[in-house]
Amino acid sequence: MFTGIIEEVGKVKEKKYKNRGYELVIEGRNIFDDLKVGDSISVNGVCLTVEKINKNLFYVSISSQTKKQTNLEEIKIGEYVNLERALRVGDRIGGHLLTGHIDFKTKIRSLKKEGNFYLMKIKILDEYKKYIVKRGSIGVDGISLTIADFTGNEVIIYLIPFTFENTNLKFRKTGDYVNIEIDMFAKFLK
Repeated sequence: MFTGIIEEVGKVKEKKYKNRGYELVIEGRNIFDDLKVGDSISVNGVCLTVEKINKNLFYVSISSQTKKQTNLEEIKIGEYVNLERALRVGDRIGGHLLTGHIDFKTKIRSLKKEGNFYLMKIKILDEYKKYIVKRGSIGVDGISLTIADFTGNEVIIYLIPFTFENTNLKFRKTGDYVNIEIDMFAKFLK
């Protein structure tokens, strides 16, 4: 389980193909104080298992299913990714609960600055529209965000400057894929 509060933005250093999937090597700074082999870690919202640690690098495997379902299929060396370690019992939950099980990937329809804030619009697949609630939560690349509005099949999200500057969204542009995790409580209640 994760909270959607990004701990740091890491960088993809290597992508090695293995069988039908591949291994990613990701560089970080702040997450290594208690990270160990076997831990779950959220990479762009995807729950992955740390398989190896070497100084400020960690290694994870991406299966063919994860590759198909998430934006990790398109990931390139040098790209920035959102990182969050798994929630521990007793931790504060500053965002909302996320499982790291991505429902789908979608393209950013627009991402632009409006005053001090940023406005992001993303498309929601028809089968998930019933779970979208104005002022509800949604996970975008592992970030806990609030839905400002919803029209047709488009979710509108306002990003505060802190969120924009401290996540990989500052490197994103219109047309980029993001991972979407629908709020689990909305799924259970519908």
